[in-house]
Amino acid sequence: MTEADDWARAEATPSDEEISRVPRLIRRVTEEADKLTDAERAEIQQAAVMVRKTRQGFLGMPRIPQPLPDLRPERPA
Repeated sequence: MTEADDWARAEATPSDEEISRVPRLIRRVTEEADKLTDAERAEIQQAAVMVRKTRQGFLGMPRIPQPLPDLRPERPA
């Protein structure tokens, strides 16, 4: 079982390339965000608010409807 643990650890650990890629991606996104107009930033902010509100509705306990009451209990199932 130790082999499986080593394999899982190796697969889960990001490579050096992946680690060095993250700061580059952040820098690119920041540079592009600096180029946005105020209207574009406001539009993105509105979209983010909408996504957050939608996620709040989907996350958490699943909504399971209550079973309908049996209006005729004498009827066989």
